[in-house]
Amino acid sequence: MKKLSTLFLLLFFIGFTAVFAQEKINVKGTWTMSVTSDMGSGSPTFVLDQVNDTTITGTYTGQLGESAVKGTLKGNVIHLEFDIQGNLIEYDGTVKGAEMSGKVKLASMGEGTFSGKRK
Repeated sequence: MKKLSTLFLLLFFIGFTAVFAQEKINVKGTWTMSVTSDMGSGSPTFVLDQVNDTTITGTYTGQLGESAVKGTLKGNVIHLEFDIQGNLIEYDGTVKGAEMSGKVKLASMGEGTFSGKRK
């Protein structure tokens, strides 16, 4: 009976760990985005570096120009932001493998959606 209890306890902890262990997402690399907004559409490029599990840095290059990017990653939820001529641009979405998608706020210029793939 003691062996059965020990086995049950071991299986419980293995199952518990598997449920709560998440695969760490890494967004490091070059991402090509497709953006559709009130201002039109575009295909900017982000080159991202993942400093640690939650901190992202990088660069944006697109129709708005070029800018340094900073961001966060919490689980699979990503937030990227950068400044273009005093306008804060924000990308909020989710990451799944080598793809991400979500919403973009273009300061007072409008809003839209984005999807992207890592090269």
